[in-house]
Amino acid sequence: MLLDQQFPIERAFIAPFRLQQRLKQTLEAKTIASLSSDAMLEIFTEKPALHRFPKSMAERTHALCVYITKYYDGNPGTIWKGISDAEALKSRLLDLPGFGNKKVEIFMAVLAKRFGVAPEGWEKISGQYAEPGFHSVADLDSPEALAQLRALRDKSRKAK
Repeated sequence: MLLDQQFPIERAFIAPFRLQQRLKQTLEAKTIASLSSDAMLEIFTEKPALHRFPKSMAERTHALCVYITKYYDGNPGTIWKGISDAEALKSRLLDLPGFGNKKVEIFMAVLAKRFGVAPEGWEKISGQYAEPGFHSVADLDSPEALAQLRALRDKSRKAK
């Protein structure tokens, strides 16, 4: 979710797999946190680059993994485990490096719609992303759904 920023969705979501391939080991927050900033930059800029903005995304990825290692013992699932209140989850997500309000709204919808992590009040926090239809990555489950989302976004841009 961190890499889904000014970048095609499918490339943002394949980047962690490519990062894992480049690391030549399973993708773990503790592993990434232990790397130097220079090493992360080298990994992100190797062709093809893992993101349109490899330097800033390498820094954000490293910062996020350091944070998850420090506060959640390297286990990102602990961020939402046992949370029954959406406001508490929102607060935890906003504390994550690289996560602002919009990313939190979308990510909470992803957690609820795709993973069944739906603390009370998630719909209010997610706003339009909680609604049925095609609004974000939370609504994607096929290439056809991605095409529909892109068509809606194109139509919206042309209407402006």
